[in-house]
Amino acid sequence: MDSLAILKIAMREFAKERDWDQFHSPKNLSMALAGETAELLDCFRWLTEEASYQLDSSQTQAVTDELADVLLFTVRLADKLNIDLMAAAEQKIAKNARHYPADKVKGSAKKYNQY
Repeated sequence: MDSLAILKIAMREFAKERDWDQFHSPKNLSMALAGETAELLDCFRWLTEEASYQLDSSQTQAVTDELADVLLFTVRLADKLNIDLMAAAEQKIAKNARHYPADKVKGSAKKYNQY
């Protein structure tokens, strides 16, 4: 079993033990995911580009916690919608490779419809 499958089962059990499944609709989970993503963004608010690479230990811990929350809500939402995240990620990488061929976009931040 891969790590995401193990995490998915752990999240199911966590919610079940707390009787939270009743609250874990796709709508609510997507809203919680957006909130956690906002908390991640807040970790970098007002930092310069350079400072964002040079986090101190408390900043690194805050980013770690928020990334974990984003991952956990993502896994839970995917589970509720029966989405295989690994397969979805592989498909998205392939799609991105078609949209952004290296020979056309290397070194550019332009969107695929702008080059």
